[in-house]
Amino acid sequence: MSNTVAPRVEYQTHPSKYHHLNVSYNGPVATLKIDIDENAGLRPGYKLKLNSYDLGVDIELNDAINRIRFEHPEVRTVVVTSGKDKVFCSGANIFMLGVSSHAWKVNFCKFTNETRNGLEDSSKFSGLKFLAAVNGACAGGGYELALACDEIMLVDDRSSAVSLPEVPLLGVLPGTGGLTRVTDKRKVRHDLADIFCTSVEGVRGQKAKDWRLVDEIAKPQVFADKVQVRALELAAQSDRPANGKGVELTPLNRTVEADALRYQHVTVEIDRAKRTATFTVKAPSGAQPSDIAGIEAAGVNWYPLAMARELEDAILQMRTNELDIGLWLIKTSGDAAAMLSSDAVMLANQQHWLVRETIGLLRRTLSRLDVSSRSLFALIEQGSCFAGTLLELALACDRSYMLALPDDAAAPTITVGEVSFGLYPMATEQSRLQRRFYEEQPALEAVRGAAGKALNADAAMALGLITSNPDDIDWADEVRIACEERVAMSPDSLTGLEANLRFNGTENMVTRVFGRLTAWQNWIFQRPNAVGEKGALKVYGKGDKAQFDWNRV
Repeated sequence: MSNTVAPRVEYQTHPSKYHHLNVSYNGPVATLKIDIDENAGLRPGYKLKLNSYDLGVDIELNDAINRIRFEHPEVRTVVVTSGKDKVFCSGANIFMLGVSSHAWKVNFCKFTNETRNGLEDSSKFSGLKFLAAVNGACAGGGYELALACDEIMLVDDRSSAVSLPEVPLLGVLPGTGGLTRVTDKRKVRHDLADIFCTSVEGVRGQKAKDWRLVDEIAKPQVFADKVQVRALELAAQSDRPANGKGVELTPLNRTVEADALRYQHVTVEIDRAKRTATFTVKAPSGAQPSDIAGIEAAGVNWYPLAMARELEDAILQMRTNELDIGLWLIKTSGDAAAMLSSDAVMLANQQHWLVRETIGLLRRTLSRLDVSSRSLFALIEQGSCFAGTLLELALACDRSYMLALPDDAAAPTITVGEVSFGLYPMATEQSRLQRRFYEEQPALEAVRGAAGKALNADAAMALGLITSNPDDIDWADEVRIACEERVAMSPDSLTGLEANLRFNGTENMVTRVFGRLTAWQNWIFQRPNAVGEKGALKVYGKGDKAQFDWNRV
């Protein structure tokens, strides 16, 4: 599955195109059934047996959850269950992993992580609750999906169990948050977790509840009724509106070219010789809504929602389909006053369900940028609009270069908006300003004092908001040299470097999930014990026994 021969992965889909999921609605409860078509894998070479999944299934899951968020505001609880008998989900398809490139596996796991984290994000910020109704065997990534829900109810039928069998079966790790959520979220005692994660058969019934692996168990004859009762109880905790008018997520207006992606508000242009991609995000233009009525009338075309959807798609497209493009240059354009005005309307109405969901999409999209294994340089030039929400793009970057000009009227400026003080927390639960300044109050107070002011390069440099402020004589050479040096470095080294520097400070469950994906799992997935000729992942299902190098490293 190398990037050079595989067809482009498409992240945009629609329920009418689903192969693997069925979603039904009943008042405040939506039921999402996993019913995977084993013959509809995203790539050839494997069958998705036993409700096992690949990237195509996760693309549908991401789409389904987004449609519940925006198109069905009346939904307060999502019940995640299986449409197949005796099996909930057996996790990522092992044969798919066995025939995939390392890059494919890591990108797949990262997107899966983000989708799982998105369930918890919506529960925390938007009041959308998730109940895993585990009605059959639940293993690996299937249990990891259940772990991402607010609660897990397991059918007590003497056979259905939850398990994380990656270590004994495959020689790898539960990579989409399983290990981390078992300890950090469910507080399973570490010795019990050790037994659980090294056994193939898993844990069922009362023991699963006693070990905190599930919240509740129920006999088959009462399972459906108990699930419905608990779903309604969870729904009662939510403030999503029963009578809200949903917004249809219509197809993106996007043009895909050989070396470019073009949307209404976002453009990506690829320079293959230099191994760079230039993302340009435009500020709003023309008349914009000033109140809720206007926002509802604009619907999917409301600038913050439209821009977030386009930027998210662009990030995902570039991550999966353009592996050799290691440096993303982030630019903006447009009117700073229009951007700040749009932000002000959003902030004034942030408790409205649609605005809240849009802020959530922006938050998760910016987080996708944070965890992308690409170098990010912001270029703040004439015509730029790094103001308010668009300044977050620069704050997410590894470096930012801002052009200094002697004529203030022509010089680019940046403007710190109220949104940068906590509206879009990173995975660390910090704002990007807090991350930048290690939460040191003098620096943050100085930036707060300059909020709302158009800052030129010298003022931005004095506040520590940019990396460098070359003048017009040095600009081209300094930026060129910085880019050439960056793309000449080891991409593996840079991936580790960037992940460490971007997520400084106190760790939490989400940063540990991504840290373990980047380091532990990334390493283990390349070791001969997993992917060598006789590695556990390679020989699975062939009747051969894995041959391990017994050296502890």
